[in-house]
Amino acid sequence: MGKGGEGGGDAGKAEENMAAWLVSVNTLKIQPFHLPPLGPHDVRVRMKAVGICGSDVHYLKTLRCAHFVVREPMVIGHECAGVVQEVGSDVKSLVSGDRVALEPGISCWRCKFCKGGRYNLCPDMKFFATPPVHGSLANQVVHPADLCFKLPDNVSLEEGAMCEPLSVGIHACRRANVGPETTVLIMGAGPIGLVTMLAARAFGAPRIVIVDVDGYRLSVAKSLGADEFVKVSTSTQDLDEEVLEIQKAMGSDIDVSFDCAGFSKTMSTALNATRPGGKVCLVGMGHNEMTVPLTPAAAREVDVVGIFRYKDTWPLCIEFLRSGKIDIKPLITHRFGFSQEEVVEAFEVSARGGDAIKVMFNL
Repeated sequence: MGKGGEGGGDAGKAEENMAAWLVSVNTLKIQPFHLPPLGPHDVRVRMKAVGICGSDVHYLKTLRCAHFVVREPMVIGHECAGVVQEVGSDVKSLVSGDRVALEPGISCWRCKFCKGGRYNLCPDMKFFATPPVHGSLANQVVHPADLCFKLPDNVSLEEGAMCEPLSVGIHACRRANVGPETTVLIMGAGPIGLVTMLAARAFGAPRIVIVDVDGYRLSVAKSLGADEFVKVSTSTQDLDEEVLEIQKAMGSDIDVSFDCAGFSKTMSTALNATRPGGKVCLVGMGHNEMTVPLTPAAAREVDVVGIFRYKDTWPLCIEFLRSGKIDIKPLITHRFGFSQEEVVEAFEVSARGGDAIKVMFNL
């Protein structure tokens, strides 16, 4: 968890607070998790809903995600919401019993990025389940009160947990300046592609085309409001033909493309399909390195921007959910309890993909 914590004692002893620990490759164990003291600006939260992210699966399978490496046992999980159990002496914004969604990253608030308003780039960020910081798949966590956002009565705790992936889509749309006159292409219909699609629509995008290799996920995207979809192959030999098909499906210039997969082919497709003077936003992190046609894109003045996590997104996420501009509930396809057997099964289901979009724990 974000404020830190410790594994404790013998796993067989009865302990109040238990957590799902990643102890080695493909091995998760529910074990005791001791919380740090409650600081004056902290709250103690009883976890109620925790989602599984692709990064959680990467850590489970390989003990690493991008350049982050798990070197010792770590509590997993960062998409979360719960109920406040106790508040620190200086907390005025929350009281015991409040239902809250947790923003999982604690920045330093002192570096040039924090002072400049881009705290998501803070080099000293302490982020749930990013080694060596523990995550939130636990009975309880301690977290700064200013990173716990109260949920309206008509927003469920599961929806609160979904604010984390939705924040990625909202941050991407802000970076790409999506608005009511922006046509949008989305490469990838996985969870992040789908939340980016929902966010783009909420920002006013009038037409959205989504692309994937998986027919089931494309059908889900269509049911969630995509105007058109294009099924593609994994072969780069089909790229030029597929770009023409994507442009035809849009029916007009493509203003902004989001690569929510992060592979050489998906990024190449996005760069080639986007109109001159348009923008490509790289969201997915499928590969650390890519071979892409940058020179032709530069000659057409296609801007390329990246994103890393998000900043200042929870209030807007919650408002979109409260108002009904975004319905995130259909993305939650599987639910599990918090037992050793269910934790193992839930991660297996999430890793298999298929019809599993978002796997959620109910604690």
